[in-house]
Amino acid sequence: MRVVALMLALTFAQDKQDEILFEKDVVYGTGSGEELKLNIGRPKDLSGPTPCVVIIHGGGWAAGNKSGHDAQVRDLAKKGYVAATVGYRFAPKHVFPAQVEDVKCAVRFLRANAEKYQIDKDRIGAVGFSAGAHLSMLLGTMDKGDGLEGEGGHADQSSKVNAVVAWFGPTDLTTPDWPNQSGKLIIQLCGGTKEEKLDVYRKASPLSYVNAGDAPTLLIQGTKDVLVPWTQATYMADALTKAGVYGRVDLIMGAGHGWGGEELKRTADETTAFFDQFLRGKKK
Repeated sequence: MRVVALMLALTFAQDKQDEILFEKDVVYGTGSGEELKLNIGRPKDLSGPTPCVVIIHGGGWAAGNKSGHDAQVRDLAKKGYVAATVGYRFAPKHVFPAQVEDVKCAVRFLRANAEKYQIDKDRIGAVGFSAGAHLSMLLGTMDKGDGLEGEGGHADQSSKVNAVVAWFGPTDLTTPDWPNQSGKLIIQLCGGTKEEKLDVYRKASPLSYVNAGDAPTLLIQGTKDVLVPWTQATYMADALTKAGVYGRVDLIMGAGHGWGGEELKRTADETTAFFDQFLRGKKK
């Protein structure tokens, strides 16, 4: 996942520092007594409420760094968005639902501070990569009644986002087709095997929460991904279709768990276009 983040970072030119406001290590809440932090950027010349994109890094729910997506924050700010890259607690020290509680808290923090950061509270999207894609889909499918909000702060705000882009993310942790390496990460996340923790596996699966009120979702997936089977994207597509939720699946033939070159530029542009469509109302 670090390689993917680096490849993504290299696709974006560094913005001039005077074009945007960028803050590092903003405390957005607490989890298990730990401060939770995000990096946030926005254009300097905003005149009113603006769509916001939350970026969630990957790393098998056990590693990664929010700062690996600072370049994407700056790029989105250059394009007129407020954007934040979010840190969260890691397994195995913190098992599920710690990770989703944290990213939910981040969304609630942004809504609670909408006036300060000039965010449109009704136009917040999430994009994630691998484990981060899994968390972004939970943000797009879970309702407050589903629980797992945690106690990080700003309980009066909604944690559900309005659009999701998921790059090669797990959607159903209960399926039997997980490669050995991924299966170990899922066991670590859930605190036990599927036989021991089936209820946790179900609660940790975005597929479990799909209903008609969910966020439009774009799933981007390689067909030769050795960590996340491409069928994870089609499982989610089937569930979204049955619920009447708009979405798209971009299956990249022969691509693995991340890619580079022109394909990376195309899918990065596709991501921005999806947010333009659903957070700005620009129909493509």
